[in-house]
Amino acid sequence: MGNRIYGCDDCLAACPWNKFAVAASDMRYAAREGLSAPRLADLAALDDTAFRAMFSGSPIKRIGRDRFVRNVLYAIGNSGDPALGPVAARLTEDADPVVADAARWAVQRIKGS
Repeated sequence: MGNRIYGCDDCLAACPWNKFAVAASDMRYAAREGLSAPRLADLAALDDTAFRAMFSGSPIKRIGRDRFVRNVLYAIGNSGDPALGPVAARLTEDADPVVADAARWAVQRIKGS
C-alpha cells in the first residue's frame, strides 16, 4: 500500500483506456479545500463523528472510519517517520481490533526503520 490510503490511483494509472481521458470540468470532482494533502496525524485522530463530517458527500465515507484509519496507520508505518510513532501508539488500544492491530504494526515498523 505504501502511502496510499484510499482510492484507485494505481488502477487509474495502469488502465489503457485512461489515455483517452480528459480532465474533469465539473467542480464536484475537484479536491475539497484541505483534502488535497492532509496530514497523516490529523487523519489518524479522526473519531467516527469527525470522519463522517470530513467526508460527508464523498465516496470515502463508504469505507467507514475504522477501515480508513487502518489504512492511515499503514501509511504511517510505511512512512518511517519517527514523529508519527506516538500518533500510532495512541491507537494501539482502539476499540476496533483491526485498527489496534494496524497501530501496533505501524509502531513496530517505525521502530525498525
